[in-house]
Amino acid sequence: MTALTLTFVNANVRSVHLPDGSHVGNLKRIGALWKFKAVGYDANGDVEPGGGPFTDRHNTTFAQPDLIDVNEQLGANNLPD
Repeated sequence: MTALTLTFVNANVRSVHLPDGSHVGNLKRIGALWKFKAVGYDANGDVEPGGGPFTDRHNTTFAQPDLIDVNEQLGANNLPD
């Protein structure tokens, strides 16, 4: 079982979510690579680019938006309960 899910946005973007549906970032195709762009939200619900629980993994690169690879590289399977 994986901790994160990917949702198709368009040909160059997938949104990344925790099991509870919380949005934690996006995978964006930039040239030939896919990059993880972390996002968080402040107390008012405004987006904080590069923020959130995966801030330290912002700009992690991927060859493709593969769910298993995303979970392994972002360390999502090791998140605390």
